Amino acid sequence: MVQIENEFGSFGDDKNYLHYLVQLARRYLGNDIVLYTTDGGTTNTLKNGAILQDDVFAAVDFSTGDDPWPIFRLQKKYNLPGKSAPLSAEFYTGWLTHWGESIATTTASSTAKALKSILCRNGSAVLYMAHGGTNFGFYNGANTGQTEFEYKADLTSYDYDAPIKEHGDVHNPKYKALRRVIHECTGTPLHPLPADIERASYGLVKLQKVASFFDIFDKICDPLKVAVSEQPLSMELTGQMFGFLLYVSEYQGKGPYSILSIPKVHDRAQVFVSCSLDDVRNQIYAGVIERWSSKTLQIPTLNCSSNIRLSILVENMGRVNYGPYIFDQKGILSTVEIDGVTLHHWKMYPLSFNLLDNLSKFQPIQQITDARASKVSSHGGSQTKLRDLSFYLNGNSEEPEFYEGHFHIDSNSTIKDTFISFRGWNKGVAFVNNFNIGRFWPVMGPQCALYVPAPILRSGDNIVVIFELHVPNPERTINLVKDPDFTCGPNR
Repeated sequence: MVQIENEFGSFGDDKNYLHYLVQLARRYLGNDIVLYTTDGGTTNTLKNGAILQDDVFAAVDFSTGDDPWPIFRLQKKYNLPGKSAPLSAEFYTGWLTHWGESIATTTASSTAKALKSILCRNGSAVLYMAHGGTNFGFYNGANTGQTEFEYKADLTSYDYDAPIKEHGDVHNPKYKALRRVIHECTGTPLHPLPADIERASYGLVKLQKVASFFDIFDKICDPLKVAVSEQPLSMELTGQMFGFLLYVSEYQGKGPYSILSIPKVHDRAQVFVSCSLDDVRNQIYAGVIERWSSKTLQIPTLNCSSNIRLSILVENMGRVNYGPYIFDQKGILSTVEIDGVTLHHWKMYPLSFNLLDNLSKFQPIQQITDARASKVSSHGGSQTKLRDLSFYLNGNSEEPEFYEGHFHIDSNSTIKDTFISFRGWNKGVAFVNNFNIGRFWPVMGPQCALYVPAPILRSGDNIVVIFELHVPNPERTINLVKDPDFTCGPNR
């Protein structure tokens, strides 16, 4: 079986496109295969997504717990006579979780009951997910609400509360319950469960700051890929498909403060200002503009003899992968205004994280001094001034920074799966031995710890690099633990 499209009927009805995919599949794969589509179990989605005339099997999906048999009867209308095997192509064993939500769970008993109602009447089901796994790197997806601004990014973990856990555990009630149902309905014999994959705690690891972002951003950006444009370009137009893009322009400061407006940013922008004639390292953090909340930001006016440099670090937090807003470009997708005046002459720096093992070879860290804090205008609003000054006087500017730590594994026999707990950290991305294990955001939650599979590790020295976007853990430590943890966040 080869699937032609997935839930296309939820947001499109282009039959020419679907027919073309069928022709393409037949040309390269021949006729000795079953082609199929999957759509939600409603008249509208099946009407849009099914391609009956091409002899393509139409499967369905629906919420676990719904009565499946009225949906299977509807499915028959979109298949040829005698060719409508009742198939739930996405039988949801759990559900995904977005940042800021409580971890999604479903009970073993209710999931098993729903599966039994299909299998024991000679229906079929594809378990989604049998094993959820992990959104390593920048590959997590996202969803929206009624508008594209109601954006919700998926966690790094895609455990999904599936019967096989993110780290491979099968000794859990849901796995055992689904196993019993499959045995009862199909007669498949039960075999002994495999042993769980071993995990290890490697303990606390102390990290050292090795670089500030603005000290080295030019070293983690290919100069040949820097883009110049009158207006901001999307990430895609600069060739930056994932991760981060730095936007830089200039403006003339007037009055005690200015209002920055970015009507459309995908997905999260950190804003910094500095005097254009100063070293680019002398940045003042102004705040954040997010796709799902604020679109304007009050920024301080600096006492500059030149223009003010505006630096905006934009994070692509994951593309929408379902629904009407699936065409999800990233970056700054609108004009940028200061006090109603559109800014022009932009430079865009695509950032690469391929050389993180060489961070310590870059220029040494420059300590923030009170002199840098003095660049905040004394004419600024009192709250803004105090906020910015407090960052500097405490030795923390909320500038993105890189941290590095090392831990030792004695031998190959002691290399095991583990989790890194980021409690006390803010938001960022983590790398183990130059492998991107994903995003952390414990202040938002619910995920506190990222999964580290044993094949990433090695005997001897192991290197952890953290790109922290805001404020680090005060102790500058991470903890390598045996178990996942979904208890972080503002209300936990």
